[in-house]
Amino acid sequence: MKRLHSIEEAIVALKRGQFILIHDDKGRENEVDMVIAAEYVKPEHISRMRLAAGGLICLAISNKYAIKLGLAYMYSIMEEMAKINPLYSKLASGISPYGDKPAFSIAVNHRDTFTGITDTDRALTISKMAMICDKIDTTGIEDFAKGFRSPGHVPILIASNGLLRERKGHTELCIYLAQLAGLVHAVTICEMLDSETYRSLSVTKAEKYARDNNLCLLDADQLKKYNEVSKVES
Repeated sequence: MKRLHSIEEAIVALKRGQFILIHDDKGRENEVDMVIAAEYVKPEHISRMRLAAGGLICLAISNKYAIKLGLAYMYSIMEEMAKINPLYSKLASGISPYGDKPAFSIAVNHRDTFTGITDTDRALTISKMAMICDKIDTTGIEDFAKGFRSPGHVPILIASNGLLRERKGHTELCIYLAQLAGLVHAVTICEMLDSETYRSLSVTKAEKYARDNNLCLLDADQLKKYNEVSKVES
């Protein structure tokens, strides 16, 4: 049985700008993601996710931020494109094997990046997006339009409007945790992969990584149960 940390421990780690690990669910993706608050991201964090995790480095943001920025889910964009080319309708149809539609929106680069893919470039894009989200009710929308371009190298994930009441993916789990921590509702996540099995890293191996690196490890059930009994709205 895996050794889990408390939600309170994870909140403290996030507020300190540290990584935490979150396992979603055996009945869902059954993956462990490395997670860090977007407002603290630096090039060394991107490098660590790239080397230690190896999955897709994404920026997850709240539904509120996405609406104010005018961002849409990629499947909705493709459904609109289907009016021009029916092929897009086929590509966007259906749900994932684990039961819901993907949280992907567009991918962006900050305009001060070069290629956009380096650790430095992606860290800049993510940190600047965190600033946009933090200023969403003041200059954020205008700053986003002026400061970013798409397509880019940082995929944006949009959390569902009801968070864990509607969807229980890593996007919602992490945004809910950022909300509990009182941080900007923007987190950087990356799936942990296994170069020996060529599959997702097992929870057992993730637990060892967490132990060896003094990181918190949470399970989705902890956050779901906390959400059910707490008075914090998600």
